[in-house]
Formats: sequence, structure tokens, C-alpha cells
Amino acid sequence: MDMTLVYTVIGFGLAGYSVIANDSIQTLGTFIASKKKWFKWYTLAGSASAVMIIALAWGWYSYDGDISYGRLTRIPYQEIQWYHAVAPAILLLLTRIGIPVSTTFLVLSAFASTVVLEKMLMKSVVGYGLAAMVAYIAWIAVSKFINEKFDEVDEKWVGFWRNSVWISSGWLWWVWLSHDVANIAVYLPRQLDLTLLLIVMGYFTALLFYIFYIQGGPIQKVVLEKTGTRYARSATIINVIYAGVLFYFKELNDLPMSTTWVFVGLLCGRELAIATMNKEYKLGYVFPLIGKDFLKMVFGLTVSVGIVLSIHYLIIPNNWF
Repeated sequence: MDMTLVYTVIGFGLAGYSVIANDSIQTLGTFIASKKKWFKWYTLAGSASAVMIIALAWGWYSYDGDISYGRLTRIPYQEIQWYHAVAPAILLLLTRIGIPVSTTFLVLSAFASTVVLEKMLMKSVVGYGLAAMVAYIAWIAVSKFINEKFDEVDEKWVGFWRNSVWISSGWLWWVWLSHDVANIAVYLPRQLDLTLLLIVMGYFTALLFYIFYIQGGPIQKVVLEKTGTRYARSATIINVIYAGVLFYFKELNDLPMSTTWVFVGLLCGRELAIATMNKEYKLGYVFPLIGKDFLKMVFGLTVSVGIVLSIHYLIIPNNWF
């Protein structure tokens, strides 16, 4: 059997599972947290799968068979080797122990040149800072009107906020997919035929149902430990701001970026704003919380840089394996 095909199947399978299990919680985490009390897990999974299928179909149709929404134009297709499958395997391991590392860096680092990786890093750092700043300003304003430490919502607004979670989660999920599907599609030809597209959709749908069945898995803890993320109102506000920032960077250029960094930056700015406006919420609690997430991201970045340096300066030049 052609080993390239074997590596492609393994890499794609592991990357698909890792991305859905690790990164999708950034977008679906608040949705799961705020809706699991009211709906069965398979109802939520079915809704997320429907949006995902439409998003993939739209990208495939609009970008001439490219489901990555043009995110891989700077990373040409390569014949898959064993070391390409190692990256998602490492990501899978980190996911299992609940570390929110950047899938973009870990997976795409095995394919990208050092120049592209550097540009991806710069865009992601800017994304982290912008998301934190926007979130801080937004939640300072929000805190003038509501206290997110408590789910105090007037009865006449309950239905509005619950319905808003569905709409905002769907938009965020679509925008996020337009970024992070590239981390899986990198193992596939840049133009997919209809049969391969249907296989990808089927695999992603199965993964989504599994993730909803286990209610997000270990990474969901990163969402649940933040203030008020179980509340429909807070989930809606997070979704809208996160989707807005991702949409801005999607339109900025076709360079891939880490949505994980944007997500953690948003939660960082939000927690700092809540602590600033709420005297009972101590900064001494906030800094260890956001610092822990940042250190996890740096750890993931270090692993990613190690992968790309090993590939470009050890494995390929000397052809040791």
C-alpha cells in the first residue's frame, strides 16, 4: 500500500478529531454550557452539524472546491509524510489533558515555511491583543447595565436571550469554520470533488455528535471556569464579540491565524473588565486564571516551533528517516 495514502488518512483523521475536540469548544463551549439544561445533546449536535454542512458547502462552492475558504493559498499542497501525521497526534495528546493549545500552529507548522509561520504568529499575537482590548472595553460598557456574576434577567427578556444564543452561536460557528477548517483541509487536495466533500462532511458530523455527547470534554473546563458562561445572556455577548473579531481578521487577508489566541484574549479582557467593575471580584483571582491559559498557549507554541524547526533543519535536509 502507498504509504503516502496511509499518512494522509492518519493525518486527516487525527487532525479532524483534534480540531473538533480542541478548537471547536472555543465557539460551541458557551453554546453547550448555556443550552444543555434545556435541550438534549443530540438536538444541539444536530443544529451545529447543519450549520457546519452549510458552511463547508458554501466554501466548496465559492472557492472552487476549496473548503478552507482560501486560507491555504500560502501553503501549497504537499505529499503527506509521516511527520505531517505526528503534529495532530501531539495535539490529540494535549487535548486529552485539557490544554487549549493552538491547532493552527501545531498542525500547520508541519507544512508551513518558517516565513509563513512567523507571519501567522504575528497575526495571532495581534489577534490576541485586539480581542483582549475589544472585550475589555465592551464589558466595561456592559457592566454599566448588567452584573454578569448573577443571571438576573427580566422575565420579558428571557426568551430574547435564549433565542439570541442560537443565532449568535450559528454565526460564530460559521466564521470560526472559515478559519480553522484549513487545519484539517491541509491534508487534502486544494480542490475536492463531491465524493470527498461528502466524506469530510460525514466525518465531521460524527465527531460533532461525539463531542456534544461528552459535553465538550476536558477543554470545556476552560469555558466553564470563566464568569457566567453558563448564562444565555453572557454566552450571546461572548459569541457576538468573538465572531466580530474573527470576521475582521478573515476579511483582512488570507493568512491563517490562531483562533485559540483570539479566544483566550477575549476571555482575558472580559475577566479583567468584570474584575475592574465589580469590587467583590478580586484581581488576585483573575490573574492566575488568565495567566494559566496564557502559559498553556505559550507551551503549545513552543511545541509548534519545535516541530517546524525539526522538519526544516533536521528531518528534510539530512533525510535521516
